[in-house]
Amino acid sequence: MPLYEYQCPDCESRFERLVRSSDSAPKVTCPTCGGERAERLLSMFATSGPRGGSASSASSSGAACGPVG
Repeated sequence: MPLYEYQCPDCESRFERLVRSSDSAPKVTCPTCGGERAERLLSMFATSGPRGGSASSASSSGAACGPVG
């Protein structure tokens, strides 16, 4: 089941819900105010960069891609 982020337009609360993939438009109720007009947000996903914080590390040069040849 995917996890979606929602925002309530009534109280501006943000919350997450697990939603069955078979539900095309689930009815989501705000846990803060009970409002029934919560809107699904476009979620940002996290990525991890190279360890050490240097942008010029192996990942930018392609060396972390595996063996060549």
